[in-house]
Amino acid sequence: MSLALTARPGFSMLSRVLAAALGGYAVASAVAVLLAAVLPVARAEAVLAGIQWSFVVYVVAAIWAFSPVSLARVWGVLLATVALLVLVSWVCARAGTGG
Repeated sequence: MSLALTARPGFSMLSRVLAAALGGYAVASAVAVLLAAVLPVARAEAVLAGIQWSFVVYVVAAIWAFSPVSLARVWGVLLATVALLVLVSWVCARAGTGG
């Protein structure tokens, strides 16, 4: 990002709001999918547990998006986490693991 964009407080706040809302949702969804795929319990219980944990993850990601770290780091960590969780979910689905 250029210095001109990051120096504007409005852009920074909008980007953090989007990171909290969209990035948090993406991470929470990826966690729900992964847990539903890998927990060694009945399918319905695994899905329910994944959804319940996704609420916790969403809140933590949203709070962290407003922490005093750089905006690039916020987006980088959120996107890297989503990519890693999606990759692990895909590997588990291909391997046929899960409950």
